[in-house]
Amino acid sequence: MKILEDIIKSLKDDAPVKEVRKGIFWTAIVSKHCGLASTMMYESCFQENNDTPNPPSFTEKTALELAQLVFSNNISNASLGLAAINSLLDIDESRCFDINAGELLIRLGAGKNVSVIGHFPFSEELRRVTKNLWIIEKRLKPGDYPEKDADTYLPRSDIIAISSITLINHTITNILNLCPERSIKILLGPSTPMSTVLFDYGINVISGCEVIDDKKALKYIGEGANFRQLKRTGAIRLITVTKNDTMLKGV
Repeated sequence: MKILEDIIKSLKDDAPVKEVRKGIFWTAIVSKHCGLASTMMYESCFQENNDTPNPPSFTEKTALELAQLVFSNNISNASLGLAAINSLLDIDESRCFDINAGELLIRLGAGKNVSVIGHFPFSEELRRVTKNLWIIEKRLKPGDYPEKDADTYLPRSDIIAISSITLINHTITNILNLCPERSIKILLGPSTPMSTVLFDYGINVISGCEVIDDKKALKYIGEGANFRQLKRTGAIRLITVTKNDTMLKGV
């Protein structure tokens, strides 16, 4: 995937992997910084007969070496790779807005056709203000649309919110190809690489998080905290960066 290749090429430094913490919901890798990604697993990961003879030792690698796992067809390894990428990214604080993706979508999406790839806690609030809301998901809930319907609804959308899990499962390129050029495209979720390289691929807004207390984040991730719980600990900061710095004026 060229989008991932270009993000990795843009990284300025490598660093040793100091710690890996793989919780139920989140994977954290500490190298230059603490990077997060959603913990993704196949059902086969839980089958004892699939165990390799020796456990992996990720702390014997550098973060750039671990980042190569993002290209793996093993989705568990790919999530480790994305966390490694995020652990090396330097965030340009001067470009960050302290606004989360849900709040931004609710403001921008009022009266518009909005598609959301993936489930987010703000979905019902967003539904109340949009003209149309199309939630496209692999694991369907009432009111959702299956993946095949992306061909129908994405081209009709004014605003498209894309879960950063699409970088882990390698579906982002196909999704972006369906998005109209005029649409506002937002990549969101704690797995989001805060890399301006994404703007070269037509994404207008990247909305993710920054770990500001490594020790606290690792503790709660290891204890199985979900993202809302992790946010309440104060270990992370929600941040948004836009391609056009004037985009959020008046929002």
